[in-house]
Amino acid sequence: MATNTNTVADHHAPAITQILAEFVATHPSKGWSDAVEHEAHRTFLNWLGCAIGASDHAAARAALSAVHMLQPAPQASIAGRSERVDMASAALIHGITSHTFDFDDTHLRTIIHPAGPVASALLPLAEHLGASGRAVIDALVLGIDVACRLGNTVYPEHYDRGWHITGTTGMLGSAAACARLLQLNTQQTAMALGIAASQPIGLREQFGTMTKPFHPGGAARAGLMSALMAKHGFTASGKALEAPRGWAQVVSTKYDWNEVTDELGKRFEISSNTYKPFACGIVIHPSIDACVQLRDQGVKAEDVERIELRVHSLVLELTGKKEPTDGLQGKFSVYHGCAAGLIFGRAAEEEFDDHIVNREDVVTLRRKVHATVDNNIREESTDLTAFLKDGRKIHVFVEHAIGSVQRPMTDAALEAKFHGMSDAVIGADKTNALLQACWGLGQAANVQALVALTKA
Repeated sequence: MATNTNTVADHHAPAITQILAEFVATHPSKGWSDAVEHEAHRTFLNWLGCAIGASDHAAARAALSAVHMLQPAPQASIAGRSERVDMASAALIHGITSHTFDFDDTHLRTIIHPAGPVASALLPLAEHLGASGRAVIDALVLGIDVACRLGNTVYPEHYDRGWHITGTTGMLGSAAACARLLQLNTQQTAMALGIAASQPIGLREQFGTMTKPFHPGGAARAGLMSALMAKHGFTASGKALEAPRGWAQVVSTKYDWNEVTDELGKRFEISSNTYKPFACGIVIHPSIDACVQLRDQGVKAEDVERIELRVHSLVLELTGKKEPTDGLQGKFSVYHGCAAGLIFGRAAEEEFDDHIVNREDVVTLRRKVHATVDNNIREESTDLTAFLKDGRKIHVFVEHAIGSVQRPMTDAALEAKFHGMSDAVIGADKTNALLQACWGLGQAANVQALVALTKA
């Protein structure tokens, strides 16, 4: 039975848990193309920049205050800060900081932000183990493959029910990656996946609050703990992913097992990873891109009578906040995103500052933006028409936004984005050295030198 989209249980599913466990435990080191290898380094670099950038955010401080009450052992560092905490807490904080700005990577097919849960658990564990950079890159590629293949299996029905798919697949990707780094065998890896399967984290109701970035943090911590428990003999169902009462069939009415098995070990989902030029929900990006293009044509905010957007229904479902009152809400407002794109020509974290969201000229412009659903427009596209006060009408259609697979950010653009987040935290000189360490991670004898460069 390849695909099930109803409520009837599938009692004849393939042994997905065992298949993935064997894949993670036995796939050869660097068993992929140079293009996949390069994408893994881009993914790690982008994740680390996001984590450093938000390291002093209120969400990070609040979470750290809670962690300190547990009196954690100083096992691992926190990027962008001076503290050391236990591995699990470092995974939690890294997951939170890497997603706080909504500036992290995106697997567009599923809207999963895969590095958040996976890399956030890997780096503290690698630091504690003294692992090589090669082992980290291997684990990153395989962990992301597990998370995104399982996401493909249940998307979009799983997401439509209200699950935040980054968290609900992230603990599985994190468990797989940590199992690989710990060199667990196939049976132990199956147990790690089974333990993680009972810990899906994340409700879409939380979008626009600090709990949204908690989801990848909680998933990172859950996956790491699952792998550590499996290493020491803790057991779980050997078919926890595919059983009628297992993960996939409980959290979704659709489960396409072929999405796990097709070209496993030959096609890697990290190849479809993308990186955000704008610090907000991915569905806003085409509209921001269109407004940046308007600006490039010489249009100013004061020239605008109104802007009409035609967008996919998901855009308004996720980012339809017309009157955001703070930066977090602004990240879920296509109206604010359009205003930022036209006024500033960009939408980095600074454009989602509370002050900017409430600035008079920004509020005035976003109230001139009118968005309507058009079922002929795809999620990754937008159709914009600007009506100007001088009577002109300018049309911009964005099929794929900058940062997409079709229009990817260059390495240089990723480095500039990294500087924008890291320079103010650790300084430009250290950021330059850290960038070089990220690009060379796959050849590093251990991760200690890279970790040292992340300290504030």
